Amino acid sequence: MVYQQTFQHQTLGRGTANITRRAEEILEKSGIKTGMLNIFVHHTSASLILCENADPSVRADLEYFMEKITPDGDPGYRHRDEGPDDMSAHVRTVLTNSSLTIPFNNHQLLLGTWQGIYLWEHRTHPHSRKITVTVYGE
Repeated sequence: MVYQQTFQHQTLGRGTANITRRAEEILEKSGIKTGMLNIFVHHTSASLILCENADPSVRADLEYFMEKITPDGDPGYRHRDEGPDDMSAHVRTVLTNSSLTIPFNNHQLLLGTWQGIYLWEHRTHPHSRKITVTVYGE
């Protein structure tokens, strides 16, 4: 059995947003008891991460790390069509994930105690992001 739903998430600009609950709601709606949930973001300047959900400093440190390895406005970037954060956002997406696959059982995602699903916006301005969740199982 397969169930699929797409939703929009409005970001506030660069940073992370916990979308675990949204994925859980779609899983519940699917009626599928056991299987795999795939979540996919339809953009090249935002990504998905499975990350610590208890201490927000973990995500702040990830942002700090990304700023060091792919700074905005690097003069070596050729692609700058949409501003100084354009190419750095693309690099950040390539280094992370456009999709995640998570097992579930008894209608519950099998996440670790401290794991959450996050949409990571890599652009500095707010964007509406399209995300598709596909549930496979029985």
